[in-house]
Amino acid sequence: MSSNPARLQSIDALRGLVMLFMLLDHVRETFFLHRQVSDPMDALSVEPALFFTRLLSALCAPVFIFLTGLSAWLYSQKNSRRDTSLFLLKRGLFLVLLELTLVNLAWNGTLLGPTLWLQVIWCIGICMIVLAGAVHLPRAVLLGLGALIVAGHNLLDPLVLTPESPWFAPWAMLHQREFIDLGGEVRARTTYPVLPWIGVILLGWGAGPWFARGTTPVRRAVLLTGWGVGLLLAFVALRCLNGYGEQPWVSTGDGLRTAMSFLSARKYPPSLMFLLPTLGGCLLLLAALERYQARRWVALLALFGAAPMFFYLLHLYVLKALYLIAVALWGLNQGDYFGFDYIGTVWLCSALLAVLLFYPTRWFAALKQQRRDIAWLKYF
Repeated sequence: MSSNPARLQSIDALRGLVMLFMLLDHVRETFFLHRQVSDPMDALSVEPALFFTRLLSALCAPVFIFLTGLSAWLYSQKNSRRDTSLFLLKRGLFLVLLELTLVNLAWNGTLLGPTLWLQVIWCIGICMIVLAGAVHLPRAVLLGLGALIVAGHNLLDPLVLTPESPWFAPWAMLHQREFIDLGGEVRARTTYPVLPWIGVILLGWGAGPWFARGTTPVRRAVLLTGWGVGLLLAFVALRCLNGYGEQPWVSTGDGLRTAMSFLSARKYPPSLMFLLPTLGGCLLLLAALERYQARRWVALLALFGAAPMFFYLLHLYVLKALYLIAVALWGLNQGDYFGFDYIGTVWLCSALLAVLLFYPTRWFAALKQQRRDIAWLKYF
C-alpha cells in the first residue's frame, strides 16, 4: 500500500461511510421486516421514507468493490505482480469461505442451513479471484474490459437459462439471480451475480494511478470530480431516454413518486442505471473526503473503514443477538416478527449502534497497525 496518509484516509473514510449506510440497511433488515415488501425499491408502492432509506444503501456494494480494486492497485505498488496476484487469490478464497460459514451463520442462525446465501462477501471474494489473474494484463486492457462489462452486460438480460441447462449454475453465478440445487435439501441463492461486479473491480484497479505518488492532489481532484460528474450526467441522459439498462420509469402525476421511479434501479444483478450514479457518487465522495481529510469527522469515518471485515462480522452478530434478546423480552410484537413501529426508530437504533461499535472497531484497527507480524490480521 502507499504510505501517503491523505490518500489512504480518504479511501478508508469512504469505506467507513458506506459501512454506516450498510449498518442502517441491516438494522432495517432486522427490525423492520414486518414492513418489508417484495422490493423496497418499488417506487410506486413503497412509502418514501423506506424507499430513500434503502436507496442510501445502494452505494455500499459499488463502493466496496470499486475500492477493493483501487486498494489492490495500491498494494501492487509495493509488491510484485506475482505477490499481488497471490494475495488477491488467497483473500478471495478466504472471503468465499467466510460467506459460506460465519456470514451465513449470522444471517440464518445455523451453520448448515437449507440455503447458502451467496451475497456481497462471496461476490467480493469471486471478484478478487478474477482480479488475481487479470492483474497480469495491461491497465488499458482492464479499463476497457471493465467499461465494456459495466456498460454492456444488460445486453445479456434476455439470456435466461433453466435448471435443465448444463450451463445453468455458472450462468446463475454470473448474471442470473437464481436458486441452485446442490443436492438433497440444500440449495444456494446467487443473490449477487458477479459479472457486472467484475467490471466494477476492474475499473477500480484502472483508477489506481489517480492515487499514485506522482499524481498531485489537484490533478486527482480534477479526475475524480470530472469522471464523477460525467457518470451522473450519463445516468440522467440515458435514464431520460427510458430505454437501455433498466426497466422504464413512469410519470405518475406525483412529483415525488415520479422522482422515485426515475431513481429506482435493479441491484441484483446491478443494471447500468444502478452502476452509473453509484460509481459517480463514489468518485465525488472520494474527491470531497480528500478535500476535507484534515477534519476530525473524516478521521473518525476512516477508523470504521480501517477494519472493514471485523466491523462487518461484528455488526451482524450484534444485530442477531439484539433481535433474540428483544424477542425474549417483548415477544413477537409485529405478527411473525419483533420490529419497530417507525422507520425513524431504525435510524435512531443505527446511530446508537454506530457509537457502540466504534470502540471495538477502533481497537481492532489499532491492533492491525501494531501487529503487522500477525499475517491473518490483514485479511480483516
